[in-house]
Amino acid sequence: MNLRKSLLASAVITATLGLTACGGSSSNDSDETPTTPTVTNSAPTAISLSTSAVTEDVVGAVVGTLSATDDDATGMVFTLADDEQYFEINDSNELTLKSALALNAEQVETLDVTVTATDAGELSFTQTLSVSVTDIEAQDGVNVYEFASTVDTSNSAVSYTGQVARHALSAQIKAYIGLLDVDYIESNGLTGDAVKAQLMAYWSDYEAVKDNSFLFVDGSTTLQQSFAEISSSGKSLTGKVAGNDATKMEEDWLTEGTFEGWSDFGTQAKTPEGLIFHYFDLLAANVDAIASGTQSEDVNGNDITAAYITTSGLDLNQLIQKHTLGALMFSQGTDDYLDDGLEEDNTDAAAAGANYSTLEHQYDEGFGYFGAARHYLEYSDDAIADGSANADVDGDGKIDLASEYNWGNSVNAAKRDNGATVATDFSSAAMTAFIAGRKIINDAAPSALTDEQKTQLLAQRDIAVANWENAIAATVVHYINDTLADIDTVQGTEASAEDFANLAKHFSEMKGFALNFQFNPFSPFYSDDNAGKFAELHTLLGEAPQLTDAYKAQLVEARDLMQQVYGFDAQNVENW
Repeated sequence: MNLRKSLLASAVITATLGLTACGGSSSNDSDETPTTPTVTNSAPTAISLSTSAVTEDVVGAVVGTLSATDDDATGMVFTLADDEQYFEINDSNELTLKSALALNAEQVETLDVTVTATDAGELSFTQTLSVSVTDIEAQDGVNVYEFASTVDTSNSAVSYTGQVARHALSAQIKAYIGLLDVDYIESNGLTGDAVKAQLMAYWSDYEAVKDNSFLFVDGSTTLQQSFAEISSSGKSLTGKVAGNDATKMEEDWLTEGTFEGWSDFGTQAKTPEGLIFHYFDLLAANVDAIASGTQSEDVNGNDITAAYITTSGLDLNQLIQKHTLGALMFSQGTDDYLDDGLEEDNTDAAAAGANYSTLEHQYDEGFGYFGAARHYLEYSDDAIADGSANADVDGDGKIDLASEYNWGNSVNAAKRDNGATVATDFSSAAMTAFIAGRKIINDAAPSALTDEQKTQLLAQRDIAVANWENAIAATVVHYINDTLADIDTVQGTEASAEDFANLAKHFSEMKGFALNFQFNPFSPFYSDDNAGKFAELHTLLGEAPQLTDAYKAQLVEARDLMQQVYGFDAQNVENW
């Protein structure tokens, strides 16, 4: 029988005292006091986990329970290093992923975690444990955004081709503007009016462009060869920009002063779409200047050879695309389909002659604006960021732009996770929540959601939207850092035209993305604690980069404001 040392010591002391009280004496009858044995404490050893594997694609997953060998296991405390990126320990001594993280077996197979066990006597032992990531097979409704219809189980209940068509139109505009350098303008005899007419066709005349071939991707690799093959019905951008589709919007974006963050609209209305048209006007004027041989110079006297770069340091191509991602995609996704849209009917699929209920379709359309391919979780952040996750999943030899291609902010989420010094997981957290929310709806169909299911759905919606916005916010921080570095470069004596173009690009991505937050009714900028901070952010960012130390200080202040509003780790804010 093994007794703990503390109990054994107590037994010895009690026995000794008992002999003395009975008048017993030592064999030599001396008056010496008996010696009490010294009680010693040994440090813990052999830290272990009840399970050392974690399933991929589970946010905040429990790995296993921690234990350690010790002479007295009571009062054992387990801790992790202060800089631990992936794991934390809960009150039950379970090692878990951090609450906002999931792991991706395509990204990492094993992770090491260093654990310290400290006993009641404050003696410690530290050991590094290995945690493996279990790859789960792609399964509809588990880690793939795919759900069978409750009307006809041989068909899918998922449909959001209209959203994909709008992503494609936005990508087409970006690709077209990217062509507009001196050589292209002169060789094609372009004028500002001709360029603006083409942009307006992509923006608002779907019938005129629906049969156009793609500029943004090699059409020979894709299942669809034209916009009409993505969605045959009219899917213009103009109809869905904030203010033009006001049925479910929280704000009246057509009222001057509602839209914040930009003051110069030229001759256009001071609305979200008016800003797009103002950028078109600036671009057309630059095309005319190049066509007439009066192209501009940057601050260092270098010729500006692209019509989308302005002398003030704006990249109109980036501003147009990033503002569209906010005023259309983010606005429609969060302030329409994933807000009031979740009040729609979940029982009407059969009656409507569709494979999905109105609620299912509303949710799908919100997800469609996030832009993730349905097998998003089956690819690493690296693959999503570099485009190799745009892949032929079903093996038909073509990439389906409606289900196998990653658009917009889904790609930026992976990029920011990749660039984080302290681990973030905006990509997986958003996607797992989107799938979980859709599963709640699908499991209830063709019945209405119960109150409990509705609460669960809104909780998943909140996670998805928060991580969608976190990815945008992290991207703003990333481009603040790039702009700070670019200012130093452009101020240098050897600055080139490319250096100025990089400054314009990075400033415009920063500013364009930063305009997005106002279009999400769930944004932390709308909380009482952050009242006025959105306007403050844009005062600090300004409407063009400035080559001054004072402006650099403003950018640092803006970066600090973003850290406070979103609770980002300080290391990430400095290094994104």
